[in-house]
Amino acid sequence: MTSSTPRRTVLAAALAAAAGTAAATTAPAAAADAAAPAADAGRRGHAPPAGLVDNRFWSTFTDWRCGAVAGTRAVPGLRPGLVLATPLGRIDHTDPHTGRTSPWEYATWTSPVHTPTVPATEAIASWNAHTPPGTWLQVELSGTYTDGTATPWYVLGRWASGDDDIRRTSVDDQTDGKSTVWTDTFAIDDAASGLRLLSYRLRLTLYRAPGSGLTPVVWRIGAMASDIPDRFTVPDSPPGPARELAVPRYSQNTHVGQYPEYDNGGEAWCSPTSSQMIVEYWGRRPSAEDLAWVNPSFADPQVCHAARFTYDHQYQGCGNWPFNAAYAAGYPGMNAVVTRLHSLAELETLVRAGIPVITSQSFRKEELTGAGYGTSGHLMTVIGFTPDGDVIANDPASPTNDAVRRVYLRHEWGNIWLRTKRYNASGKVVSGTGGVCYLYWPDRPSPVQRRALADLGVV
Repeated sequence: MTSSTPRRTVLAAALAAAAGTAAATTAPAAAADAAAPAADAGRRGHAPPAGLVDNRFWSTFTDWRCGAVAGTRAVPGLRPGLVLATPLGRIDHTDPHTGRTSPWEYATWTSPVHTPTVPATEAIASWNAHTPPGTWLQVELSGTYTDGTATPWYVLGRWASGDDDIRRTSVDDQTDGKSTVWTDTFAIDDAASGLRLLSYRLRLTLYRAPGSGLTPVVWRIGAMASDIPDRFTVPDSPPGPARELAVPRYSQNTHVGQYPEYDNGGEAWCSPTSSQMIVEYWGRRPSAEDLAWVNPSFADPQVCHAARFTYDHQYQGCGNWPFNAAYAAGYPGMNAVVTRLHSLAELETLVRAGIPVITSQSFRKEELTGAGYGTSGHLMTVIGFTPDGDVIANDPASPTNDAVRRVYLRHEWGNIWLRTKRYNASGKVVSGTGGVCYLYWPDRPSPVQRRALADLGVV
C-alpha cells in the first residue's frame, strides 16, 4: 500500500506512546485453558540461524494430534487438517460490522507451548484454512513474558473464506500494559525495557451454524516470532547468481476508484495485487463464477476479487498480512505464511529455487532510485536478480501492467526492506518492517524449493 497512514506507521507511533487500557477479548472456550498442552518438545520448524527470527507452524497429522483438542479432530490424508467434530457448546456472536447477532456452535484446538529460539518483541500468526458458508474461525495467542507473567488471550483474527456469515476482521484495543495487538501483530510495548515474549500458544476456535454438521478445515497454523534490533542501515551482501521468474504483472493503479467498500482501489491495493500475481504464477486463479460479482467493465477482475477477500473490516483495508496469506492458501493445494527474512541472500535462495516473494517496505522517494514515489508502507513482488545483483520486482505501484516490472539498486532496495528504523520526509524517526514478507508455495514443491523453505523453518 502507499497510503499515508498504513499499519506500520500507526504501530511505530503507538509503541512510542504509553499503552492503553483496553482489555483483550477472550474466547468462549475457556475449558481449553484447563488442559494446557505440553511444551513443544520436538522443536520442529525453527529457522536454523538463531537469534533474530523463529518460525513454528503446525501442519502435519502428528502436529494436530499433539495439540489440546476440545471438540476438534485431526484428519489424515495428503493434506492433514483439523475439523470441528463435536461442539463444546453454543454462543451468540454479534458481528460489530453488521450488527447481526447469530448463534454458533464451537470447538477448539490449542497448540503445545512453543519456546522460540529468540525471545521476541513481535509475533505474527498465519493460517491456511477453508470455511464453507455457515462456518468461520478465530485465531488467538497467549504467552509468557521473560518476567514470568502471562499475557491474556489475544485475538489475532476472526476470519472466513467468504463474507456472508461474518465480516473478516482484526480486533482493536487489546493490551495488558506490556504488549499490544496492532491489527495483525503482537508487539511488546517497550522493547528497550528488555521485556520479551518467552513462549506462546496458539488457539483455534472453529465455529459453525448450529445443527448444520458443517466444519471449517485448517491445514496450517503457526507464527513468526522475532527480535530484530533497531537499525537504520543494513550492510549489503554479495550478489548470487542471476535469475528472473515469469510472474504475471498487475498494476494496482489501474483500479483507482473501484469498490470504495474495499478501500477504493489504487494505492490501497498493493497487497492483494501482489498476492494475485503470485497465486497466478503458481497456476491458480478464481473461476468465472467467482468473478461474476465484478463489474464486467473492469480490467483484471481477479485483482478486485483478491481485494474483496483480503479486506479487513476493522482495519478498513486490504493490507492485513495474515489475511493475504489465508487468501492465497484458499486456492487448491496452496500454502502461505507471513515471516521475516534475515538477508537478501535468503531472498536470492528462494528466487533461485523458483519461489517469488512478496516483501513489505517503506521509503522516501529519494531512497529508491527509479521508483518515482515515496511510501510509508508498500508491498511488491520480488521476481529476480540481475547479474549485478540488483533486485527485479513486480511493483504494483505502476501506472500500467506493462510498467510493473522494475529493477532497483541492490543496496538501496535491501536497506529499505531490512531496516527497522528510518527518517520520514519530516525528519521524524518511524518504523521499517525489518524484512517482513509473504511466502506462497504449492503442496508439492520441488526438492530444491522444499530445501529453501525448510532452511527458513516454514515447512
